[in-house]
Amino acid sequence: MDDIPLSLLFAALGTLLLIGAFFAIAETSLMSVNRYRLKHLVKEGNRGARLASSLLARTDKLLGVILLGNNLANAAAATLVTVIAVRMFGEGEWVLAVGTLSVTFAILVFGEISPKVVAAAYPERLAIASSYILYPLLKLVYPVVWFINLFVRAFLGVLGLKPNFSETVHAITMEELRSIVQEAGSFIPKKHQTILLNLFELEKITVDDVMIAHTYIETIDFDAPLDVIAAQIATSHHTRLPVRAGQAEEVIGVLHIRKVLHQVQSGELTMEALREVMSEPYFVPLGTPLYAQLQQFQEKQQRLALVVDEYGELKGLVTLEDILEEIVGEFTTQSPARSSAFHRQEDGSWLVDGSATLRELNRKLKLKFPLDGPKTLNGLVLEHFEDIPEPGTSFKIANHTLEIIQAQDKVVKSVRIVP
Repeated sequence: MDDIPLSLLFAALGTLLLIGAFFAIAETSLMSVNRYRLKHLVKEGNRGARLASSLLARTDKLLGVILLGNNLANAAAATLVTVIAVRMFGEGEWVLAVGTLSVTFAILVFGEISPKVVAAAYPERLAIASSYILYPLLKLVYPVVWFINLFVRAFLGVLGLKPNFSETVHAITMEELRSIVQEAGSFIPKKHQTILLNLFELEKITVDDVMIAHTYIETIDFDAPLDVIAAQIATSHHTRLPVRAGQAEEVIGVLHIRKVLHQVQSGELTMEALREVMSEPYFVPLGTPLYAQLQQFQEKQQRLALVVDEYGELKGLVTLEDILEEIVGEFTTQSPARSSAFHRQEDGSWLVDGSATLRELNRKLKLKFPLDGPKTLNGLVLEHFEDIPEPGTSFKIANHTLEIIQAQDKVVKSVRIVP
């Protein structure tokens, strides 16, 4: 190399550093690119994204060609720096030491750290761009990469490692998906973000959390006089009502109010007409997850279910609307009984019905009552005292001040809550 001009040697050194920088950029950008964004671009027909995705599907071979090119470029640069140092300063140990330090500095700054920082900042753009070079390069040097990987796989086999680069490696859990939605920020509208997060909760929430307790269910007594039944149908705020009969007051069916409303208004209602339009009661067990119940409502084409315990005792009622409210939020159409469960006081406190569910209180009033125990405010108060508290009793739960306003018939009727 004595007859090669120094300017040409320096140009070759710069070229080798650029080659090393390219492989450093390719490695960092491809390893850190968002795989799901890449899949989206592939579906849109982006050729570069398709090449990048194909390379990532063979990660062992991709790393093989990147590291092969990177190490060849760095080794050649180190050799070239030694030649330049000897040409400029002559032979000697200090010359080799200075040359080694110089090439190490140059490789770290210009061939490794700076390119990788840039690649980490713009992974998608650089990964797609570098794929246009890496894809044909891998085909060109594939025999060399394949030969090297033979030794790599043998070495990993000795260590007992069997890397799997299939797509399942990149699958994410429900909790990870929840975190992605929460961190989406301005990319997902706030309302859409809330709906998605609520969907994730459906597996954890059961019908017990949203059902109307059996003591608050409006039912029709089939043994009552016909005029009493007609009056109840005419004034009911519900579209469907369970029908009870017999001394045990068992639920024998569900009445769709609209099917007999015309007969009630015209005075032509008969018991036979009621029997004809009544549908079979649909029972579900306590503890059924809302997601499963939503599917069952769809499969069975039902909108109302009666919740029973292991002994078949009626514990509550859940509707399709109750589940939808857990997903999209509260509907504007509610019965007066439910809409009057919360009253804002002049001092900023809330007068709340004891039958209100804790989930509903937390959602609507932004409270932080625990949800792993009782489902209603009445149940929470009774668990706290292990007795029926007297009106006027004040106490704290979850940093919220509560005052018993009315307690009657072994039930806390109303409570004042100071958030």
